[in-house]
Amino acid sequence: MSSAKRPGTQQPGSHVADSHDLIRVHGARENNLKDVSIDLPKRRLTVFTGVSGSGKSSLVFNTIAAESQRLINETYSAFVQGFMPTLARPEVDVLDGLTTAIIVDQQRMGADPRSTVGTATDVNAMLRILFSRLGDPHIGPPSAYSFNTASVRASGAITVERGNKKAVKATFQRTGGMCTNCEGRGTVSDIDLTQLYDDSKSLAEGAFTIPGWKSDSQWTVQVYAQSGFVDPDKPIRDYTDRELRDFLYGEAVKVKVNGVNLTYEGLIPKIQKSFLSKDKEAMQPHIRAFVERAVTFTTCPECEGTRLSEGARSSRIGKISIADACAMEIRDLADWVRELAEPSVAPLLTALRDTLDSFVEIGLGYLSLDRPAGTLSGGEAQRVKMIRHLGSSLTDTTYVFDEPTVGLHPHDIQRMNDLLLRLRDKGNTVLVVEHKPEAIAIADHVVDLGPGAGTQGGTVCFEGTVAELRASDTVTGRHLDDRAALKESVREPTGALEIRDARTHNLQGVDVDVPLGVLCVVTGVAGSGKSSLIHGSVPAGADVVSVDQSPIKGSRRSNPATYTGLLDPIRKAFAKANGVKPALFSANSEGACPTCNGAGVIYTDLAMMAGVATPCEDCEGKRFQPAVLEYRFGGRDISEVLAMSVDRAEEFFGAGEARTPAAHKILQRLSDVGLGYLTLGQPLTTLSGGERQRLKLATHMSEKGGVYVLDEPTTGLHLADVEQLLGLLDRLVDAGKSVIVIEHHQAVMAHADWIIDLGPGAGHDGGRIVFEGTPADLVADRSTLTGDHLAAYVGA
Repeated sequence: MSSAKRPGTQQPGSHVADSHDLIRVHGARENNLKDVSIDLPKRRLTVFTGVSGSGKSSLVFNTIAAESQRLINETYSAFVQGFMPTLARPEVDVLDGLTTAIIVDQQRMGADPRSTVGTATDVNAMLRILFSRLGDPHIGPPSAYSFNTASVRASGAITVERGNKKAVKATFQRTGGMCTNCEGRGTVSDIDLTQLYDDSKSLAEGAFTIPGWKSDSQWTVQVYAQSGFVDPDKPIRDYTDRELRDFLYGEAVKVKVNGVNLTYEGLIPKIQKSFLSKDKEAMQPHIRAFVERAVTFTTCPECEGTRLSEGARSSRIGKISIADACAMEIRDLADWVRELAEPSVAPLLTALRDTLDSFVEIGLGYLSLDRPAGTLSGGEAQRVKMIRHLGSSLTDTTYVFDEPTVGLHPHDIQRMNDLLLRLRDKGNTVLVVEHKPEAIAIADHVVDLGPGAGTQGGTVCFEGTVAELRASDTVTGRHLDDRAALKESVREPTGALEIRDARTHNLQGVDVDVPLGVLCVVTGVAGSGKSSLIHGSVPAGADVVSVDQSPIKGSRRSNPATYTGLLDPIRKAFAKANGVKPALFSANSEGACPTCNGAGVIYTDLAMMAGVATPCEDCEGKRFQPAVLEYRFGGRDISEVLAMSVDRAEEFFGAGEARTPAAHKILQRLSDVGLGYLTLGQPLTTLSGGERQRLKLATHMSEKGGVYVLDEPTTGLHLADVEQLLGLLDRLVDAGKSVIVIEHHQAVMAHADWIIDLGPGAGHDGGRIVFEGTPADLVADRSTLTGDHLAAYVGA
């Protein structure tokens, strides 16, 4: 059992109510935690450190915060709980002294096209009320300014089922602010028909070029071929006008195909429902590539991208419409609101000013309210969620933060530290999972988990003050004062990627030559235009591999083996060695245990109470049928292979009778990014944020490309892991690749061959190149914020 001392005891003569000054955790076993017992001081700032995968999130989010939320949910009636997410009790013996937990994590905001920064933070709601009261001309209630509300008109008879029934004539009208052309999305889609079919062929000849649409057996194709609306043997280019209209835009009707009633509808509405209504990031790679190829999104010509109807755009306060207000940078909008002096809406203006000032205070003043929520980075999304808590009057609350410094330039970290300390000073308990030394330094109390990751972690290695952590012999303590030195010599570029007159978002006509064949770091304060410059200007072609911050998707059936494609060569090797089908060795296909359908556990739904997962008795959690487990390869069955760690599997498939070069190559990449401790069959849902980021990087390393673009690859990485990442980047460059890294971490900057610094500020104060050159020149120059912080970091 890993235990820790109590940081405080009750003073003699104090009130008994004041003795509850600790959050006590005993016997925590969630994920990889090994019977952890720890006492955390309340009303203090506690930082949790440790290598990625050591158990920090398991302790803080999956144990302490999860149990607090579950207990609060249980205070509601069974009826209300039926509408709430069900939470299982964490694997822990005792949890005592909990307070209400407010979780501010890095989960991306919903990528719904109608969700913006304004709608996600309720600022749009306040602006709509403001314009409905002060706008000239007055066009209606707040809904008239909402791009999510359509105008509705209806009239007819309604029958009221009360006493004597009688029909009553009624009319109904609601004025909405939605643009009718784009339906409040701001963009309209244009589908390239040449990507859907080859018009020189007939349907019978396989004219469709849509992924998964085969003419011989696919039901969808048979619906078109046997609908009677078109001739299946005639080339599409020879269709009459009527046939082409029915083929492309026909309304949904029932047709009989091989004796079965099916629905026929035109190809365009079919594609819109099948592909365009889904989240692009959740699609399989080949489907996503098809959508990007076949569909182009252009700004709506009617509303000019504002999403609003003409009436909503015409109503103004002074010279500003609600569309203008949402397009302003938030700091400029805050100044405009401050100038409004109207006693009739004074409380509304006060609340609006406070919220907008919170944006500026937290370093997001460069955003605009019409920015789609799905385009925010993980760090930006987390800071947006913080806004509603900054002015809160709640005290004795537990705030839980997941790396709040992600995406922040060293210049911005001090501001974030001040906010965390302010929350603590109001009498709240603040729990922070962090890797940055600048954020660890302000902790009242530090808990270091480890010593390693995965099965080698899950214990408390250290508990105490920051000074004691520095003196300790833990991985974090040893690396806390690590400082990467500037290179003595830098690589010479082999070429340059020319970017001319870049104007994406806030870029102000930027001209820059990005050197190739070297490690180039693009840096600058948050919102200075780094991502706009690289993602918006570097052409995404066959030679560019881009690893962005979008989270990897995966259910509890997904694991590292399925996500990386490793399972395919393993299944084929098992099938070839045993003379059977590869599908038998998939827990999601023919080889699955019929009792648990390959899940390994059986889930019992208990309505509003937390569901129960029990290991399957038939397969004992191995997920496969007993007959499948009789087939062996290299002396192991498929369940034993999936239980191996990456390092063990790399040895297994690298030599001897189990040698499988295709599998070994993928395992080497996983080991290169520092995931050697993961087991092949571990569900993706149990991986930490840093582990997912590196898993994604390992997958993209298999793609053939000359230019690698990495967006903050140090996210979620411990100080000790950054060194390994730098080694990986060096190997990529030495192998002849060009590596462009968008990064704030000073160790990566110091290790670079070339730095491009954007700024000097964020939003309209940024968007310009303020420095180009080697890290040594930047340190010597010290003309930018980055130069100052990098010089302090390397001790120059």
